[in-house]
Amino acid sequence: MNIGLTGGIATGKSTVSSMLAMKGALLVDADIIAREVMLPGHPVLGKVTEHFGEAILFEDGTLNRKKLGEMIFHHPEQRAALNEITHPAIRQEIRERTEAYERQHPDRLVVADIPLLLEAREAYPYLKQIAVVYVPRELQLARLMERDALTREAAEARLSSQMDIEQKKLRADILIDNSGTLAETQQQVDNLWNRLVQL
Repeated sequence: MNIGLTGGIATGKSTVSSMLAMKGALLVDADIIAREVMLPGHPVLGKVTEHFGEAILFEDGTLNRKKLGEMIFHHPEQRAALNEITHPAIRQEIRERTEAYERQHPDRLVVADIPLLLEAREAYPYLKQIAVVYVPRELQLARLMERDALTREAAEARLSSQMDIEQKKLRADILIDNSGTLAETQQQVDNLWNRLVQL
């Protein structure tokens, strides 16, 4: 059994994925995979270096993320080129790990934690249900400002670069409302677990 887990920036997706892992779920984390494909020796980093040049690497062959970030920040076409190289490999790895976990542990819940899952839903047809970690937009904004010490304007800009959380809420198969206390969120996770996992 698998589910996809997503949310918006500062909605508490990491909190919920940790709660599920504590209960025994097997996690496939898209962010970790995205870092792994940019490690020295990985073919994806090789292709990225081919496109952007050796200037994106430190002397030891590791990725200079700041340098790459500067190259794509004001250049949408370069950002698109980076995504074209990295996204298919990341999606393939997510699929392989999810399916391998399901084969090896048919009695366990597998959770694929993917920030941009709903933005690219068609790339994940094998995920049975989508769980969205939700907080209302104003609370999301307040939490983001506090967490990252941002001005309201900067936080608004970050939120507007993602699909609106209210849109994600509408597309969810499972909704986890994280706008209350941690205990309330835990209760929802417990209820979800009891529904999905044979006790």
